[in-house]
Amino acid sequence: MSGKKFDSLELVMSSEDGGGRRLDGGVSSDISVIETASGPICIKRALPKLKVAADWRAPVERNHYEAEWMRVVGNIDARLAPKLLGEEREHGWFAMEYLPPEKYPLWKVQLRDGQIDPGFAASVGAAVARIHAATAGDQDIAKRFATDHIFFPIRLEAYLLAAGRARPECAPALAALVEVTSSNKRALVHGDVSPKNILRGPQGPVFLDAECAWYGDPAFDLAFCLNHMLLKCLWRPRHAAAYLACFDALAQAYLEGVTWEPQARIEERTARLLPGLFLARVDGKSPVEYVTEEAQKQLVRKTAVPLLLEPVQKLAQMRAAWAKEIGMQ
Repeated sequence: MSGKKFDSLELVMSSEDGGGRRLDGGVSSDISVIETASGPICIKRALPKLKVAADWRAPVERNHYEAEWMRVVGNIDARLAPKLLGEEREHGWFAMEYLPPEKYPLWKVQLRDGQIDPGFAASVGAAVARIHAATAGDQDIAKRFATDHIFFPIRLEAYLLAAGRARPECAPALAALVEVTSSNKRALVHGDVSPKNILRGPQGPVFLDAECAWYGDPAFDLAFCLNHMLLKCLWRPRHAAAYLACFDALAQAYLEGVTWEPQARIEERTARLLPGLFLARVDGKSPVEYVTEEAQKQLVRKTAVPLLLEPVQKLAQMRAAWAKEIGMQ
């Protein structure tokens, strides 16, 4: 960036370093690739209103906390996040290295296309646990990521409480999940561990889009990612068995990496939270884009609602309930 300061992304894109192109995907930020003399870089700027049907707003300062997450994780293991090249906090954007898709394919695309590897899913679970373990109990990290004012509206309210408004019979259980999740301040949470935010790099997973970075309950990251392994069964039903194998591998690898609390305790919180996030992807503010048929949504509700009203302690119980519902038992 040659040490320059710019007032906006548009000025960056019209700068002497060359033009840029906006990348598709995502609902919360503008992301562009800029050609520079030393090669392409990415510029990311958070949007005040997310690009969804609901009126969903979130503080743009989350852009800074994403950059901070990249700094912290880069110090844990530089392979787990793109290299941060610079930040213009005043104007709400940062620059990071560009990772080309031919070398760093998106995990979501591979899952869609039938390239489903439980071994890679295990590496994702192990990497997330490693980040949590490295930051657990770190009071400096806790102060740097005291972002309840961001995490609540963009995750807890938009997912769990919004689903409770759509399903009043589940509202008390979902509110209780919000209380438990909010009160567990244990480690640095990414907040959006989804296949759309994970690249399959030559040396393992690379995590993107940590806009929801928060010092809180690590069970949220595990539940959030496992949720996608279940939902993918509706996206490509012929691959359902492989998605469930990824669920198993990811959960096992993550739990094996838990060092900061008893494994059974975090598994129970995850098993209780997972049905809430599952329901939220059909009845919350951010419905998953590939579950569009009412019959599919009803399958999700038939699994999620009983498990919210009568919580389980093991992830295998949630997996078994879903497998039964979709005819995989």
